[in-house]
Amino acid sequence: MSDLAAAGPGLAPAGPGPGSADGEVSPDDRRQRLARALAGVPAGAPAPAVWRALGEAGVLRRLYRGGNALGPVVDPARLGDLLRAVDARGDNGATLSVLVQAASALPILGSGRPRTAAAVGPSPAEAAHERVLTGSAQVALAATDGAAAGSDLSGLGTELRFEDGGLVVHGGKRWVTNARTAEFLLVLARRRPGRHFTDFSWVLVPTGAAGVTVRPAATGLLANAATGHIDLDSVRLPADHLVGANGRGMAVFARHMSTERLAGAQWAVALTGRVLADTRERLRGRTVDGEPLWHNPVVRRDFAECLVRVAQLRALCEELAGTAAKGQNLSAGALLKSAVGLTADAVLARCAQLQGADGFAAGGAQTVRAEAAVLGIGGGVTELMLDGVADMSEQLLAEWRT
Repeated sequence: MSDLAAAGPGLAPAGPGPGSADGEVSPDDRRQRLARALAGVPAGAPAPAVWRALGEAGVLRRLYRGGNALGPVVDPARLGDLLRAVDARGDNGATLSVLVQAASALPILGSGRPRTAAAVGPSPAEAAHERVLTGSAQVALAATDGAAAGSDLSGLGTELRFEDGGLVVHGGKRWVTNARTAEFLLVLARRRPGRHFTDFSWVLVPTGAAGVTVRPAATGLLANAATGHIDLDSVRLPADHLVGANGRGMAVFARHMSTERLAGAQWAVALTGRVLADTRERLRGRTVDGEPLWHNPVVRRDFAECLVRVAQLRALCEELAGTAAKGQNLSAGALLKSAVGLTADAVLARCAQLQGADGFAAGGAQTVRAEAAVLGIGGGVTELMLDGVADMSEQLLAEWRT
């Protein structure tokens, strides 16, 4: 039996394949579809408007082409094209909003437990998944907990209890992207004491449910990401709001974390490339003693170093994309996430310096650098990722010798 067949009815291919009746037959067609989808969204529009345009154009439905026992598997090329197109709008908050949903929340929501033959109608997770795919709703990934550091997911304090045939969710989540605009929350909760990976489950929580309170996060960065903190005061839900098999929460999360790390690397390539292009034009237009700054040998050397760093990250993305998308090799995600942390800030810091005072303008390179710091923190801080890479050194070195 194939992985797709074993995964159950909820994980069938999300849309027509290349060359089918939808008219999308090549990468160029795909990129043109993206351009058309976003052309009608005004600059600075709220992130839900960007998401809705992508859903209505069928872009989101085509991201995932199949699946395995832990959920859908992304098409890396489609994901990269999506992030480049959204990043080109220059709104980092909106791009983060799209990235977290497309690379993490959507596949986790799509990993819902297959319904039995006796089930009537779609489950809550299936119904929510369909709405999110069409762009008519957003889903927020509520994993980072109020009771533990973001890097210590197994120490989270949000609890899931089974009472009177239903579910009770109690606790708090912090720094949740899309918290203030999403119709649904995917809440990672503890189903029993302990730190074992089977001690956790995902729960679908409508933001309008009694006991749910969302507060804005106190930050001026990434405004369009609608980041917030969430209080869950003994929220009561029907039992069918459990997402995936009970106790598979961490396994599903780990499976799709590699996809988010791939997405982060793809966004980092697009973002740094965009800022480098802007910086180059500024350097060509500014003169010292009648000579453009672009002709200064020190400036050119520093700029070239940035180009090499981004080219290396891009090559790593292309090499590891397939492995990371399948989520079956933890080293791929760790390498990508570490490379992003070592590349993005260094490149953006140098661009901000090269732009001089212009970099401090509203939305300028200094702000972009501060917002892009999320790439080295969200989904795992760079230092922890490097520690994990060191743990895998024997495996990696052996692979490189073959």
